[in-house]
Amino acid sequence: MLSLFRHKRLKPPPQPTINVAEGYLPIESPQNLLAAEHRRQLLDRIWQYTALSHPQFSQLYLNPIHRYAELVQQLPASETHHHAYLGGMLDHGLELVACSLKLRQSYLLPTGAAPEDQAAQTDAWSAGIAYGALMHDIGKIAVDLLVERQDGCVWHPWHGPLDQPYRLRYHKGRDYHLHGAAAGLLYTQILDRPILDWLSGFPPLWASLLYVLAGQYERAGVVGELVMQADRVSTAQNIGGNPSKALQAPIHSLQHHLISGLRHLVQHELKLNQPGAAGWLTQDALWLVSKTVTDKLRAYLLSQSIEGIPSSNIAVFDELQSHGLVESTPEGRAIWSAVVAQGNWEQSFTFLRLQPTLIWGNEDRPEAFNGTVSVARDDNQPNTPASPAAPETVSAESRQSPSQPEPPQMEDADYLGTLLDMFELEEPEASYAPLESALETSTPPSDNPGQTFLNWVKEGILSHKLIINDSKAKIHTVSGNVFLVTPGLFQRYVQEFPGISLRTDSAGEEWRWVQKQFEKLKTHLKRDDGLNIWICQVEGPRKKGTLKGYLLENPALLFEAGPVPADNPFLKVEKA
Repeated sequence: MLSLFRHKRLKPPPQPTINVAEGYLPIESPQNLLAAEHRRQLLDRIWQYTALSHPQFSQLYLNPIHRYAELVQQLPASETHHHAYLGGMLDHGLELVACSLKLRQSYLLPTGAAPEDQAAQTDAWSAGIAYGALMHDIGKIAVDLLVERQDGCVWHPWHGPLDQPYRLRYHKGRDYHLHGAAAGLLYTQILDRPILDWLSGFPPLWASLLYVLAGQYERAGVVGELVMQADRVSTAQNIGGNPSKALQAPIHSLQHHLISGLRHLVQHELKLNQPGAAGWLTQDALWLVSKTVTDKLRAYLLSQSIEGIPSSNIAVFDELQSHGLVESTPEGRAIWSAVVAQGNWEQSFTFLRLQPTLIWGNEDRPEAFNGTVSVARDDNQPNTPASPAAPETVSAESRQSPSQPEPPQMEDADYLGTLLDMFELEEPEASYAPLESALETSTPPSDNPGQTFLNWVKEGILSHKLIINDSKAKIHTVSGNVFLVTPGLFQRYVQEFPGISLRTDSAGEEWRWVQKQFEKLKTHLKRDDGLNIWICQVEGPRKKGTLKGYLLENPALLFEAGPVPADNPFLKVEKA
């Protein structure tokens, strides 16, 4: 087996070079793609979790990750859901590997084997789990996306890595479950023959990994469970599923409306903790009767003239789960089946389970239910586990099996903190500290408001809260400069810091005040006629338009930690 690990050290990645025709994305080397600081940190964390020597780590992890990066390039992980930005597929894959390996530390595998056998198989099980996590969504690039090369030919990933600049769009009316079955078309491009030979020598692991790659997670045992848990963490973190931050979602998003509706119903309309109630509050969860609450939630949102509300309860369940607003069952479902008991009274319900902090935050909450809510398994429910199991009591005290340590729970109030906090990465540089403290308040620091705004933009780019070069982005790269869209970017900043209204006399004009503070920094380019605002012509596949904004001459102000993204091919600066 040692022959698997012979590999020379990688050379430092070369500086990226970009020279592509208009409308197409450039081909980038794996070294360039992985050179971004947040990806380098994830790779460092993955290495630490494996505890392997560098040659071993290179052969078992770096080589597959490089092949994965070469294949997915800058493709997004979804069209409108999680990691829906250029490079999102690569970020999601790395996050899943790091998260799954951290969760794997709570398990001794294979379960029930002798300690010496578990020790001998440690590296194999860790690698198998990491491979399943890395390729969790790889099938999407085969069935969800239409990728066209610069020569006009359609590219399919089974052709091998792209060798020409490319552009992409999503198939309309696609089957959203098909990608789970499509991974089998591609995983031999990621895992080479020696690795597959090695893994096949561990039959239980091999079977679990093959089930994961075929999308049959219900048959994949612990491997499938860890991959799904890691996926929930990465997805929830990316789309703001953290309950402590979910209320900061943009006010026009469906996520924000769902949260606001649930808070209104629970705090003002629903009865709790009594026979005939629609919900029960225990010490660690809020249990809401699924059909009753979802009917009321849809009716309330429709009464508020909010658009885009799903037309069925099942669709609402999916939205709540995909945004991380409700906790999933161990099998990944949104609906729980449980029995509520108090004294001589007992009744079964199907529930949505939420973190209480999502509804009350730091506010006073009702007293906890003095009975019990016991989880049951009901295979007649469409969104509950398929096989029966012994009831599990959920009360003020949680119970844990001493024979099998449980992994960190994905439904913790902070979803294990931010994703990078979960990986225990290094603390941000001191220059970010004022921004971090500012994000905890409604008013940012006042000593240098313009610089605080610029720090917020930089941190937003780093964490992907602010997307670049997307059709709805407020930040673009054009002509070697950074383009900040006005007023959209400044308005979003004001939405996150409503306390700014205290500093200006004109309600609704707070963004103009922020814009003036930014101009005082003199970090932006002025036009030949002395004006600050530039105009960009936008010409996409289906429509044309213009954007107004500021040009930053020095991209390093926002991208000092990594390479500057390629220019948005759909934007051109209009000369004054």
